[in-house]
Amino acid sequence: PLAPSQRASACLVKTLLQGITMVLPTAVLLCCHGTVEHEEDIAAFVSNIRGGRPAPEHVITEVSTRFRRIGGSPLMRISHQQAAALQQRLAVPVRAAARLWHPYAQDVLNELCHEGIRRIISLPLAPQSTHIYHQAVRPLAAALGMALVEAPCYGTEPQLINAFADAIGEVYQRMPTHPPRELAIILSAHSLPQVVIAKGDPYERDFRAMATAVTTELHRRGLAEHPLRVAFQSQGMGGGKWLGPDLLHTFGALQDLGVKHILMAPIGFVAEHIETLYDIDIEAKQLIKKLGMQSLERMPAMNTRPGFIDSLETVARRLLNHPQK
Repeated sequence: PLAPSQRASACLVKTLLQGITMVLPTAVLLCCHGTVEHEEDIAAFVSNIRGGRPAPEHVITEVSTRFRRIGGSPLMRISHQQAAALQQRLAVPVRAAARLWHPYAQDVLNELCHEGIRRIISLPLAPQSTHIYHQAVRPLAAALGMALVEAPCYGTEPQLINAFADAIGEVYQRMPTHPPRELAIILSAHSLPQVVIAKGDPYERDFRAMATAVTTELHRRGLAEHPLRVAFQSQGMGGGKWLGPDLLHTFGALQDLGVKHILMAPIGFVAEHIETLYDIDIEAKQLIKKLGMQSLERMPAMNTRPGFIDSLETVARRLLNHPQK
């Protein structure tokens, strides 16, 4: 048996070791889908999306055309701005990374490890299907000997729901007054192949839960008189069955109800990208004109909206306090 002085020394050592464990140098990693900055990289990027399979030439041509029409995507620039905004709220480094293009999560984690970071808070910028991003980060962190804390889906975080409702309300207030049944609000997200959903991916369930929370908040704010719908947009060009209803079907169904004006709220996109700047601002507006509807206004993506950064901060602080392994 240890003498009292020895037991005290052992206890002190244990306490010090626990203290060291609790202050592992930590950083937050905001991972997103990613995109290219230069048109000449589109073919390689689309190949990454397709798991290494080259895309047909007509797909590359169409994506390149859309890329030029919007003047290039600001997605990664905005992602870095979101990281900088969150870092101002936290006492730890915050970095943005991408799954499918530069800056790859591998490169960002290597840099953080070189800087002495030993624990990563994995906080995907997509509130749904966060497991997809964690699956990409997990082996990379393990190979570097970094501890990893993974964010759960956070699409129903109250601050996020309020940020969406505030942004929708701001657009609504700018629109001319219309009879209740002549204006509809559409909450949209990116579609996925049905085969992915059939294999158990929770994306649709997660998004619909978020959309339900937003709808409830909009009702609380007095917008229940307007039809509210959920739609899945930006289906791929490779064919097959995709999660719906899509925008064309949704617009047509609303037109049959007498709707003439649309307020698009792409809550599934937290940064401006081709899905908002082209698929809604250009293509969707062309669709409603062909259908004889009168106008379409869009809620801007969250970008660095303070309410959105508030929600990231809340999730991040919860994870920063997570017991370390």
